[in-house]
Amino acid sequence: MKKVIVTGASSGIGRAVVERLLSEGWQVFGMSRRPLERLGDLAERENFTYVQGDVSKDADRLRLVECAGEVDALVNVAGIAPRERRDILEMTEESYDEVMSVNTKGTLFLTQAVARGMIKKGGGGAIVNISSISAYTSSTSRAEYCISKAGMSMITQLFADRLSEYGITVNEVRPGIIRTEMTEGVVEKYDGLIENGLLPIKRWGTPEEVAEAVWMLVNGSLPYTTGESISVDGGFRIRRL
Repeated sequence: MKKVIVTGASSGIGRAVVERLLSEGWQVFGMSRRPLERLGDLAERENFTYVQGDVSKDADRLRLVECAGEVDALVNVAGIAPRERRDILEMTEESYDEVMSVNTKGTLFLTQAVARGMIKKGGGGAIVNISSISAYTSSTSRAEYCISKAGMSMITQLFADRLSEYGITVNEVRPGIIRTEMTEGVVEKYDGLIENGLLPIKRWGTPEEVAEAVWMLVNGSLPYTTGESISVDGGFRIRRL
């Protein structure tokens, strides 16, 4: 049975990834900050092990890695938005530190720990980072989030380069406007933008659609692909006149 670590596992994209991998018979080790009782029926699923913790904290990352042992894949989903949207001229250092510690630092050092384990067991495996279209799209009211996701893109490139000799692929999925808890507060805004032509595919994306891209990257379907970014964004990146 193949084993995978998924962070941000309790909701949204992370939960969809967990469900997709469980449906394929993988053993999933999930982490998020929520208590187990808030996971609902997922907590009772066979082949699912939950470790409550915060990926920004070294001790919690180590607990997760020790619990999972040798794994075949890592999917870094855990991410947070700033607690309050503020213009970049008003952004606080505290908000910057909080967002970067989870989205970028947590991803970097968990990947480092898991990669060491993959090398120790003889190499092979897949790492997937869930970043965002915000990695290359300016949102001046949440600069810390954009910067953190751009950082994840470089983390992907660095590890793809470093781990290629061990047969470990490292890729990135960039979701667009996905309906999750994180986007609940901006539904009206994005409904209007989508209706007015922001996306060629005129609808919200779903966490399950992101999970399908993750599945393709971890199941061995693309063995000659590493350091790549796959957009699940309804065509957002297409430049149109």
